[in-house]
Amino acid sequence: MSKKETEKPESQENDSEQSSNPAEATEAVNPAEVVAKFETLVKELNEKYLRLYAEFDNFRRRTQKEKADLIKYGGEEIILSILPVVDDMERALAHHKDTDDHKPLQEGLDLICQKLKTILTSKGVQAMEPNGETFDPELHDAITNIPAASPDMKGKVAEVVEKGYSLNGKVIRHAKVIVAN
Repeated sequence: MSKKETEKPESQENDSEQSSNPAEATEAVNPAEVVAKFETLVKELNEKYLRLYAEFDNFRRRTQKEKADLIKYGGEEIILSILPVVDDMERALAHHKDTDDHKPLQEGLDLICQKLKTILTSKGVQAMEPNGETFDPELHDAITNIPAASPDMKGKVAEVVEKGYSLNGKVIRHAKVIVAN
């Protein structure tokens, strides 16, 4: 073999050694610096995590408190609306003790009842009038059954014992009814 043939493989070996270890070729990496960089990165990420966790915990507590307050004081508006009706009832009862005439008392009670109905209607409460309608167990509570007066009355509400009410379309009290069979 000639010198040229033997030199080629050596130069190729040197090239492959240099390319396999690029850190030595460019500059030496200090392991202490790498560890320090990773430690600072871990500290920063840990601080971000703790802040985020604290923010979430505060958010959770705040929403729980708001929810508890809503449950506790949710009916405050309707109660404040009804209190004047209670005052009117107390005045009517106090005035009734002083008189023997029942007609003014009846008129006063009618006005008070109308005022209360107006307040409830303004808050979204609607009375259900199921008399003569087909019995619906989602809207009505059947108290008892009676024989139907005619075949077309079978399965329908014959009499309403207690009115039902809905609040903004949701049934809050089912009507107690007597069903014809």
